[in-house]
Amino acid sequence: MTRHFLRDDDLGPDEQAEVLALAAEMKHAPHQRQPLAGPLTVATIYDKPTLRTQASFSSGIAELGGHSMLVDGRLAGIGERESVADVARVLGRQASAIVWRTFAQSSLDEMAAHAGVPVVNALTDDFHPCQLLADLLTLQEHRGALAGQTVAFVGDGASNMGNSWVLAGATAGMHVRIGAPQGYLPGGAAAARAEELAATTGGSITLTHDAHEAVAGVDAVVTDTWVSMGKEGESEARTTTFSPYAVTEELFGEAADDALFLHCLPAYRGKEVAAGVIDGPRSVVWDEAENRRHAQKAILAWLLGQG
Repeated sequence: MTRHFLRDDDLGPDEQAEVLALAAEMKHAPHQRQPLAGPLTVATIYDKPTLRTQASFSSGIAELGGHSMLVDGRLAGIGERESVADVARVLGRQASAIVWRTFAQSSLDEMAAHAGVPVVNALTDDFHPCQLLADLLTLQEHRGALAGQTVAFVGDGASNMGNSWVLAGATAGMHVRIGAPQGYLPGGAAAARAEELAATTGGSITLTHDAHEAVAGVDAVVTDTWVSMGKEGESEARTTTFSPYAVTEELFGEAADDALFLHCLPAYRGKEVAAGVIDGPRSVVWDEAENRRHAQKAILAWLLGQG
């Protein structure tokens, strides 16, 4: 049976730990495992703006001994010129895996249903699971075992990052707090699933509209841009709505004294985060950015090993 990584809870707790351990191993020995030697091809498709995702998958696939075949989604006309299902059937015969950064989660699900090879979510409107693997790897490097750690995500909790944090954090047995305005907490289905997972792992999910309540005493504070891709027309309104959730030096000071700061980038200093926080000594955003490569190598290798 072909395994895919379409959302964070596609990995169970033991599987998530296994992938993170593999990522740590690959980080220390980048060329030791080469499951794509040949080279085998991985099709990579980017429908949204990208820097870290394209760079980390391209370099990571090369380190795995493979070839990254860039498919221009606009030229292919996926879902317009050709159906998602037909594109999946074509790419599945040309590549060993498919990586897609796109809009609708349903399109990614359809790709996986017809490809016949592993499909990896490189970001959709609903989830960003590769980023969460990188975030968890980063926390594990700096803080040790993930289970029992408390993390606050403040800002747009209804975003793909908010949804992924509750799912991945609960899977890891972490205590995840989301601080967001009214109407911007994680989707009901994601939150409900996260509660189910937390009940089995010893983690917990706390949803609040109070940024101070979310951040108080936590081991790490996470945020993301307030204006996600596709929301540019709402920039002014979103700035007004989310300003009370900015990670200022004062708000960050309410976390634990050794708390870390994470951001998936790009970041907008003076908006969702103060320069003094993101450029400060407890910011690990550059480790996060590098760890995208190691985490994505691990999930590709793991998925290919399940076939």
